[in-house]
Parts: sequence; structure tokens; C-alpha cells
Amino acid sequence: MNYKNLKEQVIFLRKQGKTYAEINSILEKPIAKSTLSYWCNSIILSAKQRERINDMVISNMLKGQKLAVETNKLKRGKYLKSVENRVKHLKKVLKDKNVAKISLTMLFLGEGSKSTKGSLSFGNSNPNIIRLFLNLLRFCYKIDERKFRCTLQCRADQNTGELEKFWSKITDIQLSQFYKARIDVRTVGKPSKKLNYKGVCRIDYFSADIFVELIKIAELLTI
Repeated sequence: MNYKNLKEQVIFLRKQGKTYAEINSILEKPIAKSTLSYWCNSIILSAKQRERINDMVISNMLKGQKLAVETNKLKRGKYLKSVENRVKHLKKVLKDKNVAKISLTMLFLGEGSKSTKGSLSFGNSNPNIIRLFLNLLRFCYKIDERKFRCTLQCRADQNTGELEKFWSKITDIQLSQFYKARIDVRTVGKPSKKLNYKGVCRIDYFSADIFVELIKIAELLTI
């Protein structure tokens, strides 16, 4: 098909109300959008044709966006898997008690209370962080489970009984060792927006010796 015939075909299809993408598909020719627009700039489309073209453009745009999201999600998944493969061996390193004590110390330095010298006090709203702290503590030291205490800090509209059951399961600490939950008075009359928020769980373990040891490890690491 020569240039003249190609242009005539384009104009014919455009007058039928075809989109530029449809014209390229029908003619099986990769014609630039700027060329198509130039060839068809004098064509007056009916209101119905313009509406159809606009609908097609929007539909194709949404399909493109959806495809882009799916592609990015796939790329993200592959990236996260590659990172996981890169670091998964580190979990085995924690089986070394010296490494585990350093990890416990770093965690305690970040989220633990350094002012209560007679006990170890640690709080967080993330169940995985609480679980990691307790796993490391129980692995590194001979623990007397009776010396644990838990205190929940939560919002006024939360069910403290249900929260205590949740954290008791996470911590493997008996409900009888939970102090009365503390309600944040600032939240009274303010509905919770994060429905999966379980409050802050504070763990207290009565051992001045472990507290001192972790502080000393921290001092040695920071010299």
C-alpha cells in the first residue's frame, strides 16, 4: 500500500469513528499518532463517534493502568523474594547465644525502658516485635515464667478482655499475670480508625541481673 492509499484508508476509517489504535490495528501499520492526527485534523466526527472514541480511550487507559499495577506488583514480588533469599541464612545465626544476646540488647535499647533498674521492661504494639523479644529472652536466659507481668495500653473503645486474650496467646503468659489495662483518656469519645490495632503490650520481667547484663553489653558495643 503506497503513501496516498494509506492516507486515504486512514481517513476512511477515521470518518467511521475509529480510534487511532483501531486504525493501526486494522491496517497493521505502525503509524505515528502525530501523523494520524495530522491526516485527520479536518475530519468532523459526530457526537456519538466522539463519545465512543472517548470511552475507548478511557477504557484503554484503565486497562493500561491495571496492567502496569500488575506488572509492578510482579516485579515487587520478585524483588522481595530475592531479598528474602539473600538474608534468610541470618535466622540460623541467631542459634548462637552470643549473637542472640546482641540482638536482644539492640532490641531492648530501641524499645525497652532503661530507667526501671529492678526489672526488664519492654513495650510495643507490633505482635511480631513482642514475640521476637520474648523468644530471644527465653533462649538467652533461664527464665522463671512466674516473674513475667503484662500491662496493656489501649484506646477507650477497645475491649480490654479480648485484647488480653490476644496478647496472652502472643506472649504465652498467663492472664493471671496481666495487670489492669491502662486506657488512654485522650481517646475517650474518639472511635478507633485502625480496626486491627491491638494496643501496646508492655512486658515486665523481674530480673535486675538480666537488666544490668544487657546494659553492660550495650556499653561494650558502643565503646
